[in-house]
Amino acid sequence: MEDSFDEDCDYLFKAVLIGDSAVGKSNLLSRFARNEFRLDSKPTIGVEFAYRNIKIGDKLIKAQIWDTAGQERFRAITSSYYRGALGALLVYDITRNATFANVKKWLKELREFGKPDMVVVLVGNKCDLGQTREVGEEEGREFAEKEGLCFMETSALENVNVEEAFLHMINKIHEITSQKSLEAKILNDNTTKSLLAAKEIVHIDHEVTATKQTTCCSA
Repeated sequence: MEDSFDEDCDYLFKAVLIGDSAVGKSNLLSRFARNEFRLDSKPTIGVEFAYRNIKIGDKLIKAQIWDTAGQERFRAITSSYYRGALGALLVYDITRNATFANVKKWLKELREFGKPDMVVVLVGNKCDLGQTREVGEEEGREFAEKEGLCFMETSALENVNVEEAFLHMINKIHEITSQKSLEAKILNDNTTKSLLAAKEIVHIDHEVTATKQTTCCSA
């Protein structure tokens, strides 16, 4: 999908893809950003990213998705990229139980370096390979509910739930951002009203004092 990099956006949302190596993070991103899938996809070195513009209501959002390397030797590089991220897709491979077991480690790292209100979607990828499944869908759902995460199973190969997973994350980020903006506006409005009320009181007191002084002088 073509993105207009010159187009003015209302919001820029940064999100990250995390999880073990070879769980399909890069293909999830390329499927979402460009509707592409590569069978010969190579492991990510360090960090790569892609953009896509999303329209929510009357707002145009530029989603900046960072694809982080899953190998341990790149952890020092990628951990800093969590900072400033508003959302994350935490990905495991349903055909490899070890990648699901490591989700706890990734989530711990995400909460250590990420924002407290970050939107996290747990993604069980490669659901097209059901015949070699090692992680049940209910296992993923139960873990997500326990940790307060959203959950979906996807297939980057067959383009199942890929769009839905990313859009769910982006919509939730938009909801939180909009709520924060509204709360800030209300706080600002209330502060302004309080200041105006204080000025009125001072002004009235000044007038009363001036009147008393005039009366005294007249007498």
